Amino acid sequence: MATTATSPPPKTNRIGLQVLDYRGGKTTLCAGCGHNAISERIIDAFYEMGIAPERVIKMSGIGCSSKSPAYFMSRSHSFNSVHGRMPSVATGAVLANSKIIALGVSGDGDTASIGIGQFVHLMRRNLPIIYIIEDNGVYGLTKGQFSATADLGSKLKTGVINDLPPIDTCALAIMLGATFVGRSFSGDKKQLHTILKAALAHRGTVLLDVISPCTTFNDHEGSTKSYKFVKDHEEPLHDLNFVPHFNEIDIEYDEGSSINVTMHDGSSLRLRKLEHDYDPTNKVGAIKRVMESHEAEEVLTGVLYLNTTAPNFIDMINMTDQTLATLPETVTRPSREVLEECMEALR
Repeated sequence: MATTATSPPPKTNRIGLQVLDYRGGKTTLCAGCGHNAISERIIDAFYEMGIAPERVIKMSGIGCSSKSPAYFMSRSHSFNSVHGRMPSVATGAVLANSKIIALGVSGDGDTASIGIGQFVHLMRRNLPIIYIIEDNGVYGLTKGQFSATADLGSKLKTGVINDLPPIDTCALAIMLGATFVGRSFSGDKKQLHTILKAALAHRGTVLLDVISPCTTFNDHEGSTKSYKFVKDHEEPLHDLNFVPHFNEIDIEYDEGSSINVTMHDGSSLRLRKLEHDYDPTNKVGAIKRVMESHEAEEVLTGVLYLNTTAPNFIDMINMTDQTLATLPETVTRPSREVLEECMEALR
């Protein structure tokens, strides 16, 4: 008697969802664009951490990078803001509902040029948000002009040399008050995936600058944001290992060669030092090491700075535990009598 083979059940995560539940629309970005690799790592991280897409709000501005949220987690809330203004919209969304997980995706132009003022104030607030800069050093939507993160002396495909120094968004974020700052490379699947999972366990501002080569305008000889340049000049600070709070945390490591950081949700981030004296909890040391990497023409990657004890914006302004978005109108809307009393007090 013939038997019919049955397919194994689809693989699911701890909340019963398949990886397909975390996907979005088909990408319209150029083939080989680093942004697509970042989207894939985002999908993997949220799936493995078992976070329901409906708990997430995806924010973006304008540019190639800001199209990326359409390509992952189509079931999440999303808002595509005007150029450079995503941080304001994200702040309002998190204040209205502090229970959501905010994920902002921006570009080097959207962040470091028109949006630099908004970026500065977001970093100093320590708002609970994961802010990813998909950094390719050019304006891809307007034919590849240099952005503010392009390195001094780098060259466009047209032969134009950049004669302006770059803005280092990681150094700026560390100095201003972000509490989780990292840099990675879209071509480094393992490192980027691990940092994203750790970022999801953090309760504060995560700034992650991801070098993401533009295959159309900035992946040639002379570019410092090309696949070849980054692979040849990448300098990892450490090997990363992340153990979520829902897994048994029992990994052993050599005393004196690793740093173990307990995240806000109880997860464990382990950093095995490749540089024996690097401490990611030392703010001054982190800024110094980033500056040294510029002098050495290195692309420094890894968790550059981490502070799990600083209060976040929600704590600092004493927000109620019940989110504003769920409060009844009788509580959030003052009565006519209250408004008249306020006006009278101002006469």
